[in-house]
Amino acid sequence: MLDKPALSPRSVRLHESDKLVVAVDAIMPGAVVHNVTAKDRVPKGHKMAIAPISQGEPILKFGQIIGFASKPIEPGEWLHEHNVEMHAFARDYHFAEDAQAEEVLPVALQATFEGFRRSNGKVGTRNYLAILTSVNCSASVARFIAREVERSGLLDDYPNVDGVIPLVHGTGCGMDQKGEGSDILKRTQWGYASNPNMAGVLMVGLGCEVFQIGRWKELYNIEESDTFRSLTIQDTGGTRKSVEAGVAAIRDMLPLANKVKRETAPVSELMLALQCGGSDGYSGITANPALGAAVDLLVHHGGTAILSETPEIYGAEHLLTRRAATHEIGEKLVELIAWWEDYTARNRGEMNNNPSPGNKAGGLTTILEKSLGAAAKGGTTTLNGVYRYAEPVTAKGFVFMDTPGYDPVSATGQVAGGANVLCFTTGRGSAYGCKPTPSIKLATNSEIYRRMIDDMDINCGDILDGVPVAEKGQEIFETILKIVSGERSKSEELGYGDAEFLPWQVGAVM
Repeated sequence: MLDKPALSPRSVRLHESDKLVVAVDAIMPGAVVHNVTAKDRVPKGHKMAIAPISQGEPILKFGQIIGFASKPIEPGEWLHEHNVEMHAFARDYHFAEDAQAEEVLPVALQATFEGFRRSNGKVGTRNYLAILTSVNCSASVARFIAREVERSGLLDDYPNVDGVIPLVHGTGCGMDQKGEGSDILKRTQWGYASNPNMAGVLMVGLGCEVFQIGRWKELYNIEESDTFRSLTIQDTGGTRKSVEAGVAAIRDMLPLANKVKRETAPVSELMLALQCGGSDGYSGITANPALGAAVDLLVHHGGTAILSETPEIYGAEHLLTRRAATHEIGEKLVELIAWWEDYTARNRGEMNNNPSPGNKAGGLTTILEKSLGAAAKGGTTTLNGVYRYAEPVTAKGFVFMDTPGYDPVSATGQVAGGANVLCFTTGRGSAYGCKPTPSIKLATNSEIYRRMIDDMDINCGDILDGVPVAEKGQEIFETILKIVSGERSKSEELGYGDAEFLPWQVGAVM
């Protein structure tokens, strides 16, 4: 309880063993919070110590280590970069010790949505035609084709088609055609081409690039059809002829794409991508746990949820390995962590470089603290699989995909893995969309929800006012069902999604 005036009477005691308190609103010197007198002005969303902490002693939040005291800290002191540091410490992974069999509802009892069922049995939540590119050199032609389709008014006669989207990128050449970077790009392109939100795809290349369309088609057994076409600028005869050929291909695909209509499907056909960006001190208290509660509901109804951003579960991976269905799944996650430690070291970085200036201004001090909040998006169910970037997700339930923490790159991998809907939590305010997969924005605090009301779909800040996390999780789950059934998210209404396709570029650019 507050015994003296402060800027706000709200604060949160996170865990009985924690040596800090989260300041939900800014707290002034002299305010008494949980019987501890604030010695500093604690900014909104930041932390202060509620017990003495000796130099070198671990600092706990959510009952977990988020850093170590770089100097002696007294109760009431503001905790941040000036007195908190990070260094290595041992973690016990307890592989699969907490794994439990999931209670999944029978299909007849599962919630339903209205989606587009494809010939392979998968169900989409949107119905797009996409123009993919093998290389950056064909990016402009892809955009020219999409622009000409829009200008011509072709789409006016096909109301069941959500749009024609050019998804271009900055690579495809200057790389080892058998290297890791090339493999990732090929997986990503195939994942987008086969995502259930795609009604058809036109692949456009230059012709001389490392990413050869013919070899890619052979690798994935892709044949030219009513739903897949390809061309190269050099073989077609240049820019103008390629644009004409591309528009003709789209014109041929539109009637078939338009024949597909929404039909009732069980929630087990949903694959939800989980993202957080512009995180702050509220993320681990409000939006992320609430999204985790929605994930638990989704899994109970037979659906799949993909947690990603490997650098942003660093330090919290032991909370996931103990939930792994098998020892092997847990080990696979730990191997990813080791790869990232080596990858950052080779590039003269470190894992704690991840928190951005905005994250730190919002109250997050170390990657360990950020990771605890990020991992909360994954709910509480068993970890049923670990996947490489853009690898097809085949398991049901809660899974993990290896991606960078950079949101557009991470989400691109998830959509390539099969995600047909995405939830994105943000505390600082993120402007993001993800065609062909609708993105639902969850604000961690009421202030950012009000300030960016045109971008935010759900306010999770009212959890600080007493709304139960489980109740907010139910609201998120119900909103997901509305969006996947055709209601537009805020990012879709604004037109986001064309420019956010960003495959992970790994390896030397030659």
